[in-house]
Amino acid sequence: MSKALEKTKPATDKLNLTPREIVAELDRYIIGQSKAKRSVAIALRNRWRRLTVPEEFRDEIAPKNIIMIGPTGVGKTEIARRLAKLTNSPFIKVEASKYTEIGYVGRDVESMIRELMDQAVTLVQAEEKERLAIKAAEVAEERVLDLLLPGLKPSDLFGEDEAGTKRTVSQTRAKLRKMLREGRLDNRVVDLEVEQKTSSSPITRVFTNMDLDDMEKTFSEAMSHIFPRKSHRRKLKVKEAIEVLTQEEANRMVDMDKVVSEARIRVEQYGLVFIDEIDKVAGPSNKNGPDISREGVQRDLLPLVEGSTVPTKHGPVKTDHILFIAAGAFHVAKPSDLIPELQGRFPIRVELTPLSKEDFVRILTEPKNALTIQYQKLLATENVDLTLTPEAVEELAAMAYRVNEKQENIGARRLSTIMESLLDKISFEAPDIAPAQITVTAEYVRERLADMVENTDLTRYIL
Repeated sequence: MSKALEKTKPATDKLNLTPREIVAELDRYIIGQSKAKRSVAIALRNRWRRLTVPEEFRDEIAPKNIIMIGPTGVGKTEIARRLAKLTNSPFIKVEASKYTEIGYVGRDVESMIRELMDQAVTLVQAEEKERLAIKAAEVAEERVLDLLLPGLKPSDLFGEDEAGTKRTVSQTRAKLRKMLREGRLDNRVVDLEVEQKTSSSPITRVFTNMDLDDMEKTFSEAMSHIFPRKSHRRKLKVKEAIEVLTQEEANRMVDMDKVVSEARIRVEQYGLVFIDEIDKVAGPSNKNGPDISREGVQRDLLPLVEGSTVPTKHGPVKTDHILFIAAGAFHVAKPSDLIPELQGRFPIRVELTPLSKEDFVRILTEPKNALTIQYQKLLATENVDLTLTPEAVEELAAMAYRVNEKQENIGARRLSTIMESLLDKISFEAPDIAPAQITVTAEYVRERLADMVENTDLTRYIL
């Protein structure tokens, strides 16, 4: 692997995970869909393999892009999002239906790469700030000490100690530093000059209304360089002043040229674009009507997926090795309805299965971020200990599955509406009844939800 890539690869070498390890990590958050997990795990491992092969072959190996086929709420987006988080890679989710041919009315497809680059710059900048945090805090501490002892030289005399001995400013500064680190000066007020954040000008707001996001951002940054930043004085407690100054110093220390360079390599080698609703721009070939626009979007997408150079405000970005994952329900259209050239650029097809009642039970209990755990943590902040019996979880899953059958099937998202309706009363009364221990039983679930599940009108509007 070249030194440039080695230097900018995601932290902790997470790309070196084996497919089995990747699947195991995804299993912690996503129930089922083993085929989809295997496919993305292999695609991710292939990235590491490509960067490990001899350099003369590296650019010849194209990414193995994926099309996920399945109804809403079965885990398509979550798989892609968790994959990016697992590897600390730049990630963006877009909806194909938001784009139109050459950007007319809708958005230009190249904007997804510009947004991905923006996201990568933010990601790398945050990493740099974290790396510089200790040094920035040290500088902030010195600036606060300067505010506490203004305009004095280290050799100047400054008062007397308990024994009546004259103290220099440096000795006093050392004493103040000790008090500062112990938190004994946190509530003392200092007069601090801070940079003032300016709002967008009327021109940039016009651009925003026109949905020209990239033009608005570029114009704002250009204007910030032309006009000096305003500053104003604020009276802050020492603790707050240190936080403000630490952030200010960290921003000043970050080398943005280095950040942009690393972010570009991160995007080009590890970037991940998730294109949802790809089936909305697929359809039988037609010579007139809206199908022309849909096919136009596909043809605009093609250069990005094949590999092209996209101009961004941070410089040109190559898309040759960005991993594209497309997804759609494909209820009406089929993957074969995509234009042939685009089909060929998505060699991996994987179908995600609808969720069963048993899957709902597992989703409610097994993942690290399971809904039941989330609600338990939320209510614990009010000193309310919430417990759901296994029978209650079974009943919840059965009701969610039944509602999906009767109404539109929105997959696991139905569990959120069911849980919110179930715990509405408890969440409202929690501050008034705390401390308390509450056990949700199957009988309580039926009491709260049975009428809504059985009543078609209520189900349609509430669940």
